[in-house]
Amino acid sequence: MLVVCAAAAPVAAAAPAPAAPDPAAPAPAAPKRAAFTITSSAFPPGGMIPKVHECTSSGDNDPGKKNESPPFAWSGGPAEAKSYAIIMRDLDNNALLHWIIYDIPPDVAALPQNVEHVYQPTVPKGSRQVYYRGSASLFGYQGPCSPSSVNTYEFTLYALNRATLTELNDKSTTRAAADVIAKATIATTKVSGES
Repeated sequence: MLVVCAAAAPVAAAAPAPAAPDPAAPAPAAPKRAAFTITSSAFPPGGMIPKVHECTSSGDNDPGKKNESPPFAWSGGPAEAKSYAIIMRDLDNNALLHWIIYDIPPDVAALPQNVEHVYQPTVPKGSRQVYYRGSASLFGYQGPCSPSSVNTYEFTLYALNRATLTELNDKSTTRAAADVIAKATIATTKVSGES
């Protein structure tokens, strides 16, 4: 008589008990917050600002110059931000202030091209702009205006700890507005272009 025996199945090793947490081990790191950044679809960082954004007061009567503000988008702003502001400076002309828009609501993360040249533009709702006194006299954006040189223009986005800058009004100077914004700032990011 032939007897066939089946091979015994291997016995699995018992899984080791989970190690007790080490009280001296550092706590897991909190997820990293995205970097606070601003970009423009009109020009790459450090790139040439298109002519449509240049001033119309340079005296050359170039029809391609429209003095339209560039579009901007941003992300990664601090959760504590109660509003935003943007200041444009000509870094090669004593940091001349070309544009200040403030009281941008905290849920806004972009500006369209060609924000209206008025104290309170319709977009973004609630925002206000400072009156520019210089080669032109107008509310809002005054584009690059350096026909005999290539200058660097810096756009700084400020996250502010106040929802509205109540001490500013339609008569405030660019210098006064910049000072108030600086005092309320909790974070900044910037992008520059040349023209």
